[in-house]
Order: sequence, then C-alpha cells, then structure tokens
Amino acid sequence: VMAVTGRMHAGTVKAFDEAAAEMAVKASKRLVDFSGLECISSAGRRGILILAKAAGRNKTPLGFCCLEPMVDEIFTISNFPAIMKIFPDKASALAGL
Repeated sequence: VMAVTGRMHAGTVKAFDEAAAEMAVKASKRLVDFSGLECISSAGRRGILILAKAAGRNKTPLGFCCLEPMVDEIFTISNFPAIMKIFPDKASALAGL
C-alpha cells in the first residue's frame, strides 16, 4: 500500500512516480491510498495514468482507495472510475484486488 499525502502536482509527481516504480518491483498487487491527498493537478493525473498503464501492461492488480471529496470529484470528471478500480476504503480495496 502506497499512501499519498499533500498535493500532487508537477513539483511532486516525480516522487510519486519513483514510489510507484518501487512498489511495482516489490508488490504483486498495487494499492494507492489517497486519504491524505488534498489536491491533484493535471500532472498528478498523468502520473496516475502512467501507473495504470504500466499495471495493465504487467497484468498487475491496481486499485485506489480513500479518495477525499475533491479528489473523488476530479477522478469522476476525468472518467477514471471507468478505467481504474476505485474503492471507498482500504479494507474493501484489499479484498477486491
């Protein structure tokens, strides 16, 4: 489980990409906990799409959980629920992956 906190934007997405790459090496399932994510920009969304594409290529289960209301709204507007597994909480995510 990778927890993301604060803001995800052009200045921070590189750290997200690096942590996601490390998680990909160590985990057979990938879960990103956004309970601490306050805001996400287009650069942050791009980082998520890159992670999702890599997981699909490697056939590795990937899910996102605990989205704060603003982040959930951005995910919905971006149509992420149609292409990614999004769970309301960590327990349901771990059970559903």
